[in-house]
Amino acid sequence: MRTFCPEEYPISLYVNGEELATYQLTNNDLIDWTYGHLFTEGIIDQAEDVVEISLLEGKIYVQLGGDVEVTPMLKRKKYITAGCGNGVTFFSMTDVKKLPKIQKSNRQMPLTYLLKKRHEFAKASPMYNATGGMHGACIVEENGEITVREDIGRHNAVDKIIGAALQRKLDPKTLILLTTGRISYEMLAKTARFGFEIVGSRTAATKQAVQLAKFLGIEVVGYIRGKVAVVYTNNGNVINDLKAISKV
Repeated sequence: MRTFCPEEYPISLYVNGEELATYQLTNNDLIDWTYGHLFTEGIIDQAEDVVEISLLEGKIYVQLGGDVEVTPMLKRKKYITAGCGNGVTFFSMTDVKKLPKIQKSNRQMPLTYLLKKRHEFAKASPMYNATGGMHGACIVEENGEITVREDIGRHNAVDKIIGAALQRKLDPKTLILLTTGRISYEMLAKTARFGFEIVGSRTAATKQAVQLAKFLGIEVVGYIRGKVAVVYTNNGNVINDLKAISKV
């Protein structure tokens, strides 16, 4: 029986002196989240755009390089995301369609491999295992090594793992992204912005996310549980080596 409750805190993000927003976050790996969120929202293009990050009493202060402007971003229309505390994104579905399409590679991953890594991911999620109420995101590297980040919100967890990968200068073409959360259009936008070719979840993808994934060339796999999964796209990057599989 789990006796610990998941934690969340209101944390305000300031960029070059401008308040971007206040977010409900789990108070861990906040540096990773900051890099990831700024990148997935199009405010920075690389980790080197960040000059300094300071954490102080529920506030994150970021100083960006001189060539990076925040004010135009703040003037853009904000979109309330689905679920997870009604997060905010500056990317509309039209904006996402303008992101570069994924250049198709010859990489092919068996579904059995994704299921194996999803199992490893679950075992390597201490906050979920303690509370039963956390989301997680995981990158799988070419050598099979996994890195996990957790948060109360699925968007935040993905931002954290992207921030970690960004700081390590990992090549997105060599990575697989796994998440515990539903893949909605804004989650797919984060995937596309970083350049992941394959993304999988233990739950569903929305119709809009699948449409965008097909347009951008991203392979999406859902319901990765036990010995089954659902392949939503047909880009050829995932091999169906399971008998009990639904292909949509």
